[in-house]
Amino acid sequence: MTKPIRIFLTDDHAVLRAGLKALLNAEPDMQVVGEGGGEDDCLSPILALQPDVVLLDINMPCCNGLDLLAALRRELPQSRVLVLTMHDDSVYLRQVLATGGAGYVLKEAADTELLTAIRTVYNGGVFLHPEHAKILLEDSLKQLPQPAADDDPFTRLSDREVEVLRLIALGHSNKEIAEMLYLSVKTVETYKARVMEKLALKSRAALVRFALHHRLLDQGKS
Repeated sequence: MTKPIRIFLTDDHAVLRAGLKALLNAEPDMQVVGEGGGEDDCLSPILALQPDVVLLDINMPCCNGLDLLAALRRELPQSRVLVLTMHDDSVYLRQVLATGGAGYVLKEAADTELLTAIRTVYNGGVFLHPEHAKILLEDSLKQLPQPAADDDPFTRLSDREVEVLRLIALGHSNKEIAEMLYLSVKTVETYKARVMEKLALKSRAALVRFALHHRLLDQGKS
């Protein structure tokens, strides 16, 4: 049998720690090797024990959880830190991930998600609830670069060329585009070649990426 995942618990509620300890020690591949979270310092015993996974509460009387997370990432980078918190808040989520946390689990869902989360981060993954992953995805989409207003690449293309580009991005073949626009296949290929030349693109895949990046499908240009 492989070595169990060595876990350190931090939380200022002794009853919760006792429940978590019982839950985790009941798993054959897990072992709680230490715990803390009251008025005493948590960093020193964690550094001494060097656990595989640290379950970290953000709010504790002994220290600021985010500061402790930063210290652990700096001084014990081989340990994975999984934040267990009552805060279902996107601000906390972003702070935890920016500071180096490997996962974010709500205390209210600890009994259903915690075991999976521990195994996930121990094996090098990142654990997030689907709703939290959705928040981060939406953030990423908002941060996509926008083309400058005075450098709109579509001004280089004719309306027909834009329409051909849009249909290419939608996955249509040259023959299908020709039928849809009442053109010959050769004419469609000519439009496609002109678009590639004007935009300095080298392949059909590059055309598709360009159209998606500039949100041509969303804009409904024609």
